[in-house]
Amino acid sequence: MRKRSKIWLAAAGVLLGAFIISALFLPKSYGLAAFSDIAQCLFLISGLAAIVPLAIRAERRMRLFWSLIILGVSLWFIYQLFWTYYEVILRTDVPGLFVGDVVLFLHIVPFMAALAVRPHVPRDEYSARVGRLDFALLLLWWFYLYALLVLPWYHVVANLSAYNSHLNAVYVSEEIAFLVGLIACWILSKGEWKSLYANLFGMSLCYASSSTLANLAIAGKEYYSGSLYDIPIVMSMAWLTWIGLRTKAQQPAADTREVSTLYGVWLARCSMIAVFSLPVFAAWALSDNAVPARVRVFRLTLTLVAAFFMGVMVFLRQYLLDRELIQLLQHSRESFENLKRLHAQILQSEKLASIGQLVGGAAHELNNPITAMLGYSDMLLSTSLTAEQAPFAAKIGQYVRRTKSLVASLISFARQAPGPKTPVDLNTLARTAVKLTQSQWEALDIKVRTQFDPALPKVLGDSNQLLQVCLQLVASCLHLLSGRGGQTLTVSTEQQVGIAVVLITTSAGNSTSRLSGRF
Repeated sequence: MRKRSKIWLAAAGVLLGAFIISALFLPKSYGLAAFSDIAQCLFLISGLAAIVPLAIRAERRMRLFWSLIILGVSLWFIYQLFWTYYEVILRTDVPGLFVGDVVLFLHIVPFMAALAVRPHVPRDEYSARVGRLDFALLLLWWFYLYALLVLPWYHVVANLSAYNSHLNAVYVSEEIAFLVGLIACWILSKGEWKSLYANLFGMSLCYASSSTLANLAIAGKEYYSGSLYDIPIVMSMAWLTWIGLRTKAQQPAADTREVSTLYGVWLARCSMIAVFSLPVFAAWALSDNAVPARVRVFRLTLTLVAAFFMGVMVFLRQYLLDRELIQLLQHSRESFENLKRLHAQILQSEKLASIGQLVGGAAHELNNPITAMLGYSDMLLSTSLTAEQAPFAAKIGQYVRRTKSLVASLISFARQAPGPKTPVDLNTLARTAVKLTQSQWEALDIKVRTQFDPALPKVLGDSNQLLQVCLQLVASCLHLLSGRGGQTLTVSTEQQVGIAVVLITTSAGNSTSRLSGRF
């Protein structure tokens, strides 16, 4: 922890200690009430100052989470300013029928929304838009519940006892719902997030229990600002500073249990229960003869308005679900088509593999007689032949070699795998090709000259396949020159812009033709 944070916490601890001492030993007075109200404002300001940097450093859902926490604390601070204004500036008690009580009710709503963001869980498969709409339904239901039970005794018929009892009931229910949500988040989180939710639960439990006791004391006219009832409330406010300065929860927990679908299902169920509760409240509003008729009319009208807006939200929710179902159906069809294409490709690959095996077997069978034919053709060329017979014998050897090269290519295809690539010297390959075809160009009375670049770089490839290419180039040129004795065949290598080139040039008199291979 940084030195500044330690000093900050120490100052908060000193202020908390001073508050506890004053609550224990000082009698009820204006000075005690002023110190209590101002101290609570300072603690809430301190909590905001500690949490705001977390929202600034965070991104996306993390920033939304901390922004909602800041909004909840800000509403809490605004309500505390109302108390301070009445007790410190006006020097009077807060009115029993106080319109600012709605701020106290609302300050828990952003905390509940922050839990719904679930920043500790990675992005789930449940639709985010539908989930947000379900949660908005629940929030709207909470506002409806507050307006149904509390507002009639303030705006319609002023009744302090009914107002306080209904406000306390709704507020306690809201606190219990928030505590249950914190417990669920604490169970389903790990690491730093588990510690954060534990601190939030401790702070909220301390505040909820103390505020309930304070409300009971207010009803019994035993409460005053700065009394013992305020100690747990101030401790919960000071706890905010500890949470802001000590938290390290910055990223979703990668090992968090994935309960996205279950979460979405329960959220949808609760939102539907909230919608179906409206007719029950409407029947209760009509049948409750113990309240004035104006209150019943107000409640019934409010229920109809809430039913309209919730119906619109349910329609939007169903519309979004239908869109997602249509998209899912389209994805399923595309996946099925892709599966069919993949099946056809697999069948084609199996056919090609069978053809490759057949070709490989046939090529191996042809290799033996071709080798024998090649040997006999070379023996024939080495015998004394007439001038008319020698070109024909050379052609026989040439075509046998071309056939052997074709068979070697078929065997290479049947292997279904490329050979290893190694650095190859093209000068050596070209020299070997000239050597292997010597009997052919000598029999055709063709002169062969070589001109190799000693600085030619090596190329990366399969030496056997490159040799076949060189042999094919030389054989093609010899085929063109067959029957034209006295011509010259030049085999050379050179480097052109970093590319190794094999050139085969034929010349007869003033005419020149050229073949080249680039590697």
